[in-house]
Amino acid sequence: MERAANDAAGAPRHPPRDEWFSADALAQVFDASPSGMLLVSAEGLVRLANREAERLFGFAHGELRGRSVEELVPERFRGGHPAQRNGYFAAPAARAMGAGRDLYGLRRDGTEVPIEIGLNPIRAGDRTYVLAAVIDITQRKRSEDLLRGSLAEKETLLREIHHRVKNNMQVVSSLLNLQQGSIDDARYRALFEECQTRVQTMALIHEKLYAAGNLAALDAADYLRSLTHMLLRTYLPSGSPVRVDQAFAPLRLSLQTAIPVGLILHELLTNAIKHAFPSRKAGTLRVTLTAHGEGARLEVADDGAGLPPEFEVHASRGLGFRLIAALVRQLDGALHVQRGGGTCFAIDFVPAATADTTT
Repeated sequence: MERAANDAAGAPRHPPRDEWFSADALAQVFDASPSGMLLVSAEGLVRLANREAERLFGFAHGELRGRSVEELVPERFRGGHPAQRNGYFAAPAARAMGAGRDLYGLRRDGTEVPIEIGLNPIRAGDRTYVLAAVIDITQRKRSEDLLRGSLAEKETLLREIHHRVKNNMQVVSSLLNLQQGSIDDARYRALFEECQTRVQTMALIHEKLYAAGNLAALDAADYLRSLTHMLLRTYLPSGSPVRVDQAFAPLRLSLQTAIPVGLILHELLTNAIKHAFPSRKAGTLRVTLTAHGEGARLEVADDGAGLPPEFEVHASRGLGFRLIAALVRQLDGALHVQRGGGTCFAIDFVPAATADTTT
Protein backbone atom coordinates (compact mmCIF):
# COMPACT_ATOMS: atom_id res chain seq x y z
CA MET A 1 0.00 0.00 0.00
CA GLU A 2 2.83 2.35 0.91
CA ARG A 3 4.68 1.60 -2.40
CA ALA A 4 1.51 2.14 -4.39
CA ALA A 5 0.97 5.44 -2.66
CA ASN A 6 4.57 6.50 -3.40
CA ASP A 7 4.18 5.51 -7.08
CA ALA A 8 0.98 7.50 -7.27
CA ALA A 9 2.64 10.48 -5.67
CA GLY A 10 5.55 10.39 -8.15
CA ALA A 11 3.42 9.93 -11.27
CA PRO A 12 2.86 13.02 -13.46
CA ARG A 13 -0.52 14.61 -12.99
CA HIS A 14 -2.59 14.95 -16.19
CA PRO A 15 -5.02 17.83 -16.10
CA PRO A 16 -8.68 17.01 -16.53
CA ARG A 17 -9.94 16.92 -20.11
CA ASP A 18 -11.95 20.09 -19.76
CA GLU A 19 -8.78 22.06 -18.83
CA TRP A 20 -7.32 21.24 -22.29
CA PHE A 21 -10.44 21.68 -24.33
CA SER A 22 -12.41 24.33 -22.53
CA ALA A 23 -14.63 26.64 -24.58
CA ASP A 24 -12.43 29.56 -23.55
CA ALA A 25 -9.25 27.84 -24.82
CA LEU A 26 -10.89 26.93 -28.13
CA ALA A 27 -12.13 30.50 -28.54
CA GLN A 28 -8.59 31.79 -28.01
CA VAL A 29 -7.21 29.35 -30.62
CA PHE A 30 -9.93 30.41 -33.10
CA ASP A 31 -9.31 34.10 -32.48
CA ALA A 32 -5.49 33.78 -32.71
CA SER A 33 -5.49 32.00 -36.09
CA PRO A 34 -3.29 33.84 -38.64
CA SER A 35 -5.97 33.14 -41.29
CA GLY A 36 -9.33 34.82 -41.32
CA MET A 37 -11.91 32.43 -39.86
CA LEU A 38 -15.67 32.68 -40.35
CA LEU A 39 -18.29 30.28 -38.97
CA VAL A 40 -21.35 30.56 -41.22
CA SER A 41 -24.79 29.01 -40.80
CA ALA A 42 -26.84 27.37 -43.53
CA GLU A 43 -28.87 30.59 -43.72
CA GLY A 44 -25.72 32.51 -44.61
CA LEU A 45 -25.29 34.32 -41.29
CA VAL A 46 -21.86 34.84 -39.73
CA ARG A 47 -21.97 33.23 -36.28
CA LEU A 48 -18.30 33.72 -35.41
CA ALA A 49 -15.45 35.75 -36.89
CA ASN A 50 -11.90 35.94 -35.59
CA ARG A 51 -9.78 39.09 -35.38
CA GLU A 52 -7.93 38.38 -38.65
CA ALA A 53 -11.23 38.08 -40.56
CA GLU A 54 -12.42 41.35 -39.00
CA ARG A 55 -9.16 43.07 -39.94
CA LEU A 56 -9.24 41.61 -43.46
CA PHE A 57 -12.77 42.86 -44.17
CA GLY A 58 -12.39 46.13 -42.26
CA PHE A 59 -14.81 45.57 -39.36
CA ALA A 60 -14.40 46.39 -35.69
CA HIS A 61 -14.31 43.59 -33.13
CA GLY A 62 -17.67 41.81 -32.94
CA GLU A 63 -19.27 43.71 -35.85
CA LEU A 64 -19.27 40.79 -38.29
CA ARG A 65 -21.28 38.49 -36.04
CA GLY A 66 -24.88 38.19 -37.22
CA ARG A 67 -24.28 39.78 -40.64
CA SER A 68 -25.05 38.04 -43.92
CA VAL A 69 -21.99 36.50 -45.48
CA GLU A 70 -23.16 37.93 -48.83
CA GLU A 71 -22.11 41.37 -47.53
CA LEU A 72 -18.52 40.15 -47.94
CA VAL A 73 -19.05 39.13 -51.58
CA PRO A 74 -18.48 41.71 -54.38
CA GLU A 75 -21.67 42.92 -56.07
CA ARG A 76 -20.88 41.22 -59.39
CA PHE A 77 -20.72 37.78 -57.70
CA ARG A 78 -23.40 38.29 -55.06
CA GLY A 79 -26.39 37.17 -57.09
CA GLY A 80 -25.14 33.62 -57.54
CA HIS A 81 -23.66 33.16 -54.08
CA PRO A 82 -26.81 31.93 -52.22
CA ALA A 83 -27.24 29.11 -54.76
CA GLN A 84 -23.59 28.13 -54.34
CA ARG A 85 -23.98 28.18 -50.56
CA ASN A 86 -27.13 26.05 -50.69
CA GLY A 87 -25.36 23.61 -53.00
CA TYR A 88 -22.51 23.30 -50.52
CA PHE A 89 -24.81 22.64 -47.55
CA ALA A 90 -26.68 20.02 -49.59
CA ALA A 91 -23.44 17.99 -49.78
CA PRO A 92 -21.02 19.47 -47.22
CA ALA A 93 -17.39 18.34 -47.47
CA ALA A 94 -13.92 19.75 -46.93
CA ARG A 95 -13.13 21.80 -50.00
CA ALA A 96 -10.26 24.00 -51.09
CA MET A 97 -11.29 26.99 -53.16
CA GLY A 98 -9.31 29.44 -55.22
CA ALA A 99 -7.08 27.04 -57.16
CA GLY A 100 -7.15 28.25 -60.74
CA ARG A 101 -9.85 30.85 -59.94
CA ASP A 102 -9.78 34.53 -59.07
CA LEU A 103 -11.78 35.02 -55.85
CA TYR A 104 -12.37 38.39 -54.23
CA GLY A 105 -13.81 39.60 -50.95
CA LEU A 106 -15.53 42.93 -50.34
CA ARG A 107 -14.23 45.15 -47.56
CA ARG A 108 -16.47 47.43 -45.54
CA ASP A 109 -15.10 50.50 -47.36
CA GLY A 110 -16.15 49.03 -50.74
CA THR A 111 -12.68 47.98 -51.90
CA GLU A 112 -11.99 44.43 -53.03
CA VAL A 113 -9.28 42.07 -51.84
CA PRO A 114 -8.04 38.93 -53.66
CA ILE A 115 -8.52 35.90 -51.43
CA GLU A 116 -8.30 32.13 -51.20
CA ILE A 117 -10.90 30.22 -49.21
CA GLY A 118 -10.96 26.76 -47.67
CA LEU A 119 -14.27 25.29 -46.47
CA ASN A 120 -14.92 22.66 -43.80
CA PRO A 121 -18.33 21.52 -42.48
CA ILE A 122 -18.84 21.68 -38.70
CA ARG A 123 -21.59 19.71 -36.92
CA ALA A 124 -23.07 21.19 -33.75
CA GLY A 125 -26.01 19.22 -32.44
CA ASP A 126 -28.49 18.81 -35.29
CA ARG A 127 -27.17 21.80 -37.23
CA THR A 128 -24.39 22.09 -39.80
CA TYR A 129 -22.16 25.13 -40.15
CA VAL A 130 -19.32 25.87 -42.50
CA LEU A 131 -15.95 27.01 -41.22
CA ALA A 132 -14.35 29.23 -43.88
CA ALA A 133 -10.61 29.92 -43.70
CA VAL A 134 -9.88 33.11 -45.67
CA ILE A 135 -6.39 34.16 -46.78
CA ASP A 136 -5.45 37.57 -48.20
CA ILE A 137 -3.31 36.94 -51.31
CA THR A 138 -2.77 40.59 -52.29
CA GLN A 139 1.01 40.36 -51.99
CA ARG A 140 1.11 37.13 -53.99
CA LYS A 141 -0.97 38.74 -56.75
CA ARG A 142 1.41 41.70 -56.86
CA SER A 143 4.40 39.35 -57.13
CA GLU A 144 2.69 37.37 -59.89
CA ASP A 145 1.87 40.57 -61.80
CA LEU A 146 5.49 41.74 -61.50
CA LEU A 147 6.74 38.34 -62.68
CA ARG A 148 4.34 38.32 -65.65
CA GLY A 149 5.44 41.83 -66.57
CA SER A 150 9.09 40.85 -66.36
CA LEU A 151 8.52 37.74 -68.50
CA ALA A 152 6.58 39.75 -71.08
CA GLU A 153 9.41 42.29 -71.23
CA LYS A 154 12.01 39.54 -71.71
CA GLU A 155 9.89 37.86 -74.39
CA THR A 156 9.58 41.16 -76.25
CA LEU A 157 13.34 41.65 -76.03
CA LEU A 158 14.02 38.10 -77.25
CA ARG A 159 11.59 38.58 -80.13
CA GLU A 160 13.41 41.78 -81.08
CA ILE A 161 16.75 39.96 -80.96
CA HIS A 162 15.48 37.29 -83.38
CA HIS A 163 14.13 40.04 -85.64
CA ARG A 164 17.45 41.91 -85.65
CA VAL A 165 19.49 38.73 -86.25
CA LYS A 166 17.23 37.87 -89.18
CA ASN A 167 17.63 41.39 -90.61
CA ASN A 168 21.41 41.28 -90.21
CA MET A 169 21.56 37.92 -91.98
CA GLN A 170 19.44 39.30 -94.80
CA VAL A 171 21.94 42.15 -95.16
CA VAL A 172 24.77 39.60 -95.41
CA SER A 173 22.75 37.64 -97.97
CA SER A 174 22.17 40.79 -100.01
CA LEU A 175 25.88 41.66 -99.94
CA LEU A 176 26.73 38.17 -101.19
CA ASN A 177 24.15 38.54 -103.93
CA LEU A 178 25.63 41.86 -105.02
CA GLN A 179 29.12 40.41 -105.05
CA GLN A 180 27.91 37.39 -106.99
CA GLY A 181 26.61 39.67 -109.73
CA SER A 182 30.10 41.00 -110.41
CA ILE A 183 31.71 37.55 -110.80
CA ASP A 184 32.12 36.14 -114.31
CA ASP A 185 33.43 32.69 -113.39
CA ALA A 186 30.44 30.32 -113.03
CA ARG A 187 32.22 28.18 -110.40
CA TYR A 188 32.84 31.12 -108.07
CA ARG A 189 29.37 32.47 -108.71
CA ALA A 190 27.93 29.10 -107.61
CA LEU A 191 30.03 29.19 -104.43
CA PHE A 192 28.66 32.61 -103.54
CA GLU A 193 25.13 31.37 -104.21
CA GLU A 194 25.65 28.43 -101.84
CA CYS A 195 26.97 30.75 -99.13
CA GLN A 196 23.98 33.02 -99.67
CA THR A 197 21.43 30.22 -99.26
CA ARG A 198 23.23 28.93 -96.15
CA VAL A 199 22.81 32.36 -94.59
CA GLN A 200 19.16 32.41 -95.69
CA THR A 201 18.68 28.98 -94.10
CA MET A 202 19.73 30.35 -90.70
CA ALA A 203 17.84 33.63 -91.19
CA LEU A 204 14.66 31.65 -91.84
CA ILE A 205 14.92 30.06 -88.38
CA HIS A 206 15.00 33.47 -86.68
CA GLU A 207 12.13 34.66 -88.88
CA LYS A 208 10.01 31.67 -87.83
CA LEU A 209 10.84 32.13 -84.13
CA TYR A 210 10.02 35.84 -84.34
CA ALA A 211 6.62 35.06 -85.82
CA ALA A 212 5.87 32.10 -83.52
CA GLY A 213 4.07 32.18 -80.19
CA ASN A 214 6.73 29.99 -78.60
CA LEU A 215 10.25 31.41 -78.62
CA ALA A 216 11.79 28.32 -77.02
CA ALA A 217 10.98 25.88 -79.81
CA LEU A 218 10.42 25.81 -83.54
CA ASP A 219 7.68 24.03 -85.48
CA ALA A 220 9.93 21.69 -87.45
CA ALA A 221 7.34 20.86 -90.11
CA ASP A 222 6.63 24.51 -90.89
CA TYR A 223 10.32 25.45 -90.94
CA LEU A 224 11.53 22.53 -93.07
CA ARG A 225 8.64 22.95 -95.50
CA SER A 226 9.51 26.63 -95.97
CA LEU A 227 13.21 25.83 -96.28
CA THR A 228 12.57 23.12 -98.88
CA HIS A 229 10.40 25.49 -100.90
CA MET A 230 13.13 28.17 -100.80
CA LEU A 231 15.84 25.74 -101.94
CA LEU A 232 13.70 24.29 -104.73
CA ARG A 233 12.87 27.79 -105.94
CA THR A 234 16.58 28.66 -105.96
CA TYR A 235 18.15 25.49 -107.40
CA LEU A 236 15.51 23.53 -109.29
CA PRO A 237 14.98 25.00 -112.78
CA SER A 238 11.48 26.05 -113.72
CA GLY A 239 9.68 23.26 -115.57
CA SER A 240 12.04 20.57 -114.23
CA PRO A 241 10.70 17.01 -114.63
CA VAL A 242 11.89 16.17 -111.11
CA ARG A 243 9.03 15.58 -108.67
CA VAL A 244 9.52 16.40 -104.99
CA ASP A 245 7.64 14.54 -102.23
CA GLN A 246 7.64 16.05 -98.75
CA ALA A 247 6.40 14.75 -95.40
CA PHE A 248 7.27 16.37 -92.08
CA ALA A 249 6.11 15.10 -88.69
CA PRO A 250 4.75 17.71 -86.22
CA LEU A 251 7.90 17.76 -84.09
CA ARG A 252 9.38 20.72 -82.23
CA LEU A 253 13.04 21.67 -82.32
CA SER A 254 15.04 23.94 -80.08
CA LEU A 255 17.08 26.71 -81.68
CA GLN A 256 20.27 24.71 -80.95
CA THR A 257 18.82 21.73 -82.86
CA ALA A 258 17.03 23.58 -85.66
CA ILE A 259 20.14 25.35 -86.98
CA PRO A 260 22.21 22.19 -87.68
CA VAL A 261 19.14 20.30 -88.94
CA GLY A 262 18.33 23.14 -91.37
CA LEU A 263 21.91 23.35 -92.62
CA ILE A 264 22.08 19.57 -93.10
CA LEU A 265 18.88 19.66 -95.15
CA HIS A 266 20.34 22.52 -97.18
CA GLU A 267 23.48 20.54 -98.06
CA LEU A 268 21.72 17.25 -98.81
CA LEU A 269 18.91 18.74 -100.87
CA THR A 270 21.07 21.05 -102.96
CA ASN A 271 23.50 18.19 -103.58
CA ALA A 272 20.65 15.94 -104.77
CA ILE A 273 19.20 18.63 -107.04
CA LYS A 274 22.58 19.29 -108.64
CA HIS A 275 23.89 15.73 -109.08
CA ALA A 276 21.12 13.11 -108.87
CA PHE A 277 19.45 13.94 -112.18
CA PRO A 278 21.99 14.93 -114.83
CA SER A 279 20.81 16.23 -118.20
CA ARG A 280 17.37 17.19 -116.80
CA LYS A 281 16.44 13.54 -116.32
CA ALA A 282 13.05 12.93 -114.69
CA GLY A 283 12.93 11.47 -111.20
CA THR A 284 11.69 11.85 -107.67
CA LEU A 285 13.18 13.55 -104.63
CA ARG A 286 11.82 12.63 -101.19
CA VAL A 287 12.35 14.81 -98.12
CA THR A 288 10.96 13.57 -94.79
CA LEU A 289 11.18 14.17 -91.07
CA THR A 290 9.74 11.39 -88.92
CA ALA A 291 9.70 10.29 -85.31
CA HIS A 292 12.25 7.50 -85.01
CA GLY A 293 12.58 5.53 -81.78
CA GLU A 294 13.13 8.07 -79.01
CA GLY A 295 14.33 10.70 -81.47
CA ALA A 296 13.79 11.85 -85.04
CA ARG A 297 15.04 10.95 -88.52
CA LEU A 298 15.67 13.37 -91.37
CA GLU A 299 15.86 11.73 -94.80
CA VAL A 300 16.73 13.07 -98.24
CA ALA A 301 16.37 10.38 -100.90
CA ASP A 302 16.32 10.25 -104.69
CA ASP A 303 15.97 7.64 -107.43
CA GLY A 304 18.62 9.27 -109.56
CA ALA A 305 22.11 8.43 -110.75
CA GLY A 306 23.42 7.29 -107.38
CA LEU A 307 26.83 7.83 -105.79
CA PRO A 308 30.08 6.81 -107.51
CA PRO A 309 31.29 3.38 -106.30
CA GLU A 310 34.46 4.88 -104.81
CA PHE A 311 32.61 7.60 -102.89
CA GLU A 312 32.88 7.52 -99.09
CA VAL A 313 31.03 10.18 -97.12
CA HIS A 314 33.49 10.38 -94.23
CA ALA A 315 36.47 10.51 -96.60
CA SER A 316 35.01 13.25 -98.80
CA ARG A 317 37.01 16.45 -99.02
CA GLY A 318 34.07 18.47 -100.33
CA LEU A 319 32.95 21.32 -98.08
CA GLY A 320 29.32 20.18 -98.12
CA PHE A 321 29.94 16.67 -96.77
CA ARG A 322 32.54 17.90 -94.28
CA LEU A 323 29.95 20.38 -93.04
CA ILE A 324 27.31 17.62 -92.79
CA ALA A 325 29.67 15.41 -90.74
CA ALA A 326 30.42 18.27 -88.36
CA LEU A 327 26.73 19.15 -87.94
CA VAL A 328 25.76 15.51 -87.29
CA ARG A 329 28.42 15.39 -84.55
CA GLN A 330 26.98 18.61 -83.12
CA LEU A 331 23.59 16.89 -82.91
CA ASP A 332 25.14 13.76 -81.33
CA GLY A 333 23.43 12.03 -84.24
CA ALA A 334 24.22 9.29 -86.73
CA LEU A 335 24.50 9.49 -90.51
CA HIS A 336 23.38 6.56 -92.68
CA VAL A 337 23.82 6.21 -96.44
CA GLN A 338 21.84 3.74 -98.56
CA ARG A 339 22.83 2.99 -102.15
CA GLY A 340 20.99 1.19 -104.89
CA GLY A 341 18.18 2.55 -107.06
CA GLY A 342 19.37 6.04 -106.16
CA THR A 343 20.67 7.41 -102.86
CA CYS A 344 19.19 7.92 -99.41
CA PHE A 345 20.85 9.97 -96.70
CA ALA A 346 19.33 9.53 -93.22
CA ILE A 347 20.29 11.41 -90.05
CA ASP A 348 19.09 10.13 -86.70
CA PHE A 349 19.14 12.61 -83.83
CA VAL A 350 17.39 13.40 -80.56
CA PRO A 351 15.67 16.80 -80.42
CA ALA A 352 16.50 18.83 -77.30
CA ALA A 353 14.11 17.93 -74.49
CA THR A 354 13.45 21.60 -73.73
CA ALA A 355 12.07 22.04 -77.22
CA ASP A 356 8.86 20.10 -76.48
CA THR A 357 6.92 23.14 -75.23
CA THR A 358 3.95 25.05 -76.65
CA THR A 359 2.00 28.14 -75.80
